[in-house]
Amino acid sequence: MKTSSSRIAGLGTTIFAEMSQLALRHDAVNLGQGFPDTDGPGEVIERAVDALRTGRNQYAPGIGVPELRAAIAAHQQRFYGLVVDPDTEVAVATGATEAIASALLGLIDPGDEVIALEPYYDSYVAMLQMTGAVRRPVTLRAPHFRLPIDELRAAVSPRTTAILLNSPHNPTGTVLRREELDAIAAIAIEHDLVVISDEVYEHLTFDGLPHIPIASLPGMAERTLTISSGGKSFSFTGWKIGWATGPAPLVRAMTGAKQFLTYTSGSPLQPAIAHALEADDSYFADFTARLQSQRDRLCDGLAEIGFDVLVPEGTYFATTDIRPLGFDDGLEFCRMLPGRAGVVAIPHQVFHDPSSHGRADDPGRPLVRWAFCKRPEVIAEALQRLQAVRS
Repeated sequence: MKTSSSRIAGLGTTIFAEMSQLALRHDAVNLGQGFPDTDGPGEVIERAVDALRTGRNQYAPGIGVPELRAAIAAHQQRFYGLVVDPDTEVAVATGATEAIASALLGLIDPGDEVIALEPYYDSYVAMLQMTGAVRRPVTLRAPHFRLPIDELRAAVSPRTTAILLNSPHNPTGTVLRREELDAIAAIAIEHDLVVISDEVYEHLTFDGLPHIPIASLPGMAERTLTISSGGKSFSFTGWKIGWATGPAPLVRAMTGAKQFLTYTSGSPLQPAIAHALEADDSYFADFTARLQSQRDRLCDGLAEIGFDVLVPEGTYFATTDIRPLGFDDGLEFCRMLPGRAGVVAIPHQVFHDPSSHGRADDPGRPLVRWAFCKRPEVIAEALQRLQAVRS
């Protein structure tokens, strides 16, 4: 009896499931998976409750309820000056992960080459494998994690059809600068490539750095599918309300695949996220300031313990090099950590291309990712426990 397909061969169990099990076994503080330990705005929750009580519990339109699509379109124009038609250039998905999966299924053929910035979110590898695409990683290397433009240019071949972009970048925390985005845009235009841009951390850039959607650059709106979600911007990660915006042909390709996955999702949650997107500027400013404070608290504490801290410019995550404390393998370190210190983190190795695993020059081997989207007291407890790694 056949028990699995070649599409999932070698993918195994996600590292997040493994680390969550270790967290439960050792009653550990979980700085691994990127979810907040506080809920988002109460008024948004009340909008969802009201929708539940007023009969919005059946299938929503496959592309999303009209008020959410209108709110997404208004958000793109308000923050970035991007004009999209809510009826043809916006589609709602079950989180950004499904939007990315649907985009790849709808736009990529077996054998197509897709460039992606490495290290990358683990679902990228899985979905590219499932589509039969050929991964072409371009590596952001410690300690600065800047885009190597010459390597990006060299990665393009006659079989390249798309660039899978992520900024603010998980797991490194890099926010791509305008000059880096200009280089990507020039390459995409020269080679007639589609850009699938994962921007879920768009409202989490620190120290005054702006988030610049690549779709806002000249010549890019017509070739870019921009993906985001309400989970990260409003601390409702479990609601799984994501979306894609872009030119109608790209949105149609994405929804062409999505209709046979979930078709629709979260009917009573969609109007609540629509309300969230209409929040005052003060909400977004306060949210960013709070996460920046938590970033600083975690990074300062990790540095005091002895880690080499690579301070992020955005996202939920900070990266450390573990070698100053006498460790050199992030995967082994993270598997040991819950039992020794009662803390969970995620090794960078799992975000690097499988082809680099086990190599002496594996760029992710000594790096570990920590989530700071936690209450200050939780971060303080984790830092206290981490003193154990110095003994």
